[in-house]
Amino acid sequence: MPDAAPNPADADVPEGLARPHFIGIGGAGMSGLAKILVLRGARVSGSDAKESTAVLALRQLGADVAVGHDAANLPADADGLVLSSAIREDNPELVEARRRGLPVRHRSDVLAALMGGRRGLAVAGTHGKTGTTSMLAVALTGLGLDPSFAIGGDLNEPGSNGHHGQGEIFVAEADESDRSFHKYAPEAAIVLNVELDHHANYASLEEVYESFEKFVDRIVPGGTLVVSADDPGARELTSRVRGRAGLHVVTFGKAEDADVRLLSVDAHGMASEVSAELDGQRVDFTVAVPGRHNASNATAALAAAVALGLPAEQTAKALGSYQGARRRLQPKGTAAGVQVIDSYAHHPTEIAADIAAIRDNAAGGRVVVVYQPHLFSRTQQLGAEMGRALAAADIAVVLDIYPAREDPVPGVTSAIVSDAARAEGGAEVVEEHSMAAVADRIAAVARPGDLVLTMGAGDVTFLGPEILAALEA
Repeated sequence: MPDAAPNPADADVPEGLARPHFIGIGGAGMSGLAKILVLRGARVSGSDAKESTAVLALRQLGADVAVGHDAANLPADADGLVLSSAIREDNPELVEARRRGLPVRHRSDVLAALMGGRRGLAVAGTHGKTGTTSMLAVALTGLGLDPSFAIGGDLNEPGSNGHHGQGEIFVAEADESDRSFHKYAPEAAIVLNVELDHHANYASLEEVYESFEKFVDRIVPGGTLVVSADDPGARELTSRVRGRAGLHVVTFGKAEDADVRLLSVDAHGMASEVSAELDGQRVDFTVAVPGRHNASNATAALAAAVALGLPAEQTAKALGSYQGARRRLQPKGTAAGVQVIDSYAHHPTEIAADIAAIRDNAAGGRVVVVYQPHLFSRTQQLGAEMGRALAAADIAVVLDIYPAREDPVPGVTSAIVSDAARAEGGAEVVEEHSMAAVADRIAAVARPGDLVLTMGAGDVTFLGPEILAALEA
C-alpha cells in the first residue's frame, strides 16, 4: 500500500506533535505512528539501535532518523519526545529531553491523538491483534473507504504498518501489555481472547480481566464490543460487561450461542474456505492464510465491520484480499523441496495454533520448528506450557532465550522449554545454543515435503534466508 509524500496543505497534526522526536522509531508500533505523522505534515525525527527496512522507509518519506542513541540526536527545535515502554530511563535522549523540560509522550498517547475525530476501531486480545487489524485495513481499503490504520507489524511491504487515509475510519491495534489501550475511545472494539501474559505488568489473571474491563469501558456510548464466544477468558469478560449502559455486545465464534457463527473452515493448501452466519445470512469467503485461528479472526473482522454499518457480503469478499502480515505464518521460500515459514508466535496458545495450522495445511510432510523463547519473565512463567505446545511438532529445535528489554533471571533458561517438550513426548527435541549452527542443523535433517517453521518474537526471524541457503547447498 504505497503512500504519497506528505502534503502540509492538508496536514492534520495533533497539538504538540508538529516536531516530534521518536526513540526507537524503527519499532513495529513506533514506525507506523511516525509514518502517519510524516504524512500529516509533521517534521519527524528519531533514532533507533540499528538500520532496518522500517528506518529506510521513514527516511524515504522525509523523516530524519539516526542510528544509535545519543543526546545530540534530539533536535534543538523538537517540541516533544515519543517513546514506548521498552525505553529505559537512562536512555541519553530521554535524559536530554527531561533536562530541557520537553513533553514526553508514550506512543499510546500519540495513537490516541491520531485517532481523535475519527471512527475508531480498536483490536485487542492476548493473541491475533496484528493479523486481525491487518485484515481490517486491507478489507476496508478494498471497499474504497481509505481508512487510516496503525498496526504492530508490516503487511507485505516495509512501512505498511501505518497509513494516513482520507476516510473516517481509523483501525488500530490496541496493546494490553502495558495497559496503554486504556487511552483509546473507539466506536467499536474487538477482543479476540483474554489470557495471562506480560508477567512484568500483570500479577494475576484477575488483573488482566480488570484491565480489559477498563478497555471496554472506553468504548464510546452506543458503541459495540465484538468478543469471542469460544475463548474462555473472553467469555468471562463478556459475562462481566454485558448489560453495561450504552454498550452493544456481539459475540463471534464456533459456539452455538455466538451471534456471528463460524460455520465451517475447509483448508485448501495455505488458504481456507470459510462459511459464517450473521443475522440469519450465510456468507462464504476465502481466507488466504492458514489456520482455524485466522478464520476465527476474519470472522471477528467481519462482525466488527458490520457493526460499523458496512455490508456483510462485500466486506467478506474484501477480506479475501488479505495476503498475510510479516512474521504471521509468512512464507520465506522453498529450497530442496522444503518450505520455510516464519512465525511471531511466542505464547503457548500461539505456538499451538500455528503448529496446528501448518499441520492442517501440510501435504504429509513433517513439521520442523526452530523456536526461540522470548523474555526471561515469560519463560519463567510459561516455559513449561511452551514446551508442551512444541511437542506437537515432529522436530523441535529450541534456542536460547531472547532477552529483549529484560536482564537475565538466575535459573531461567530455555531448558525449561526443552525439558517440558521432552516430557510431553511426540517431538524430537534438540537444544541449540549457537544461532550460527541452526541452518546447517536444519539442512541435515530436513526432507523434501517438510515444513520448517522459525518461531518466536526475537531475532530468530533472520534465520529463514540462512536455512534456505543451507538447503540449497
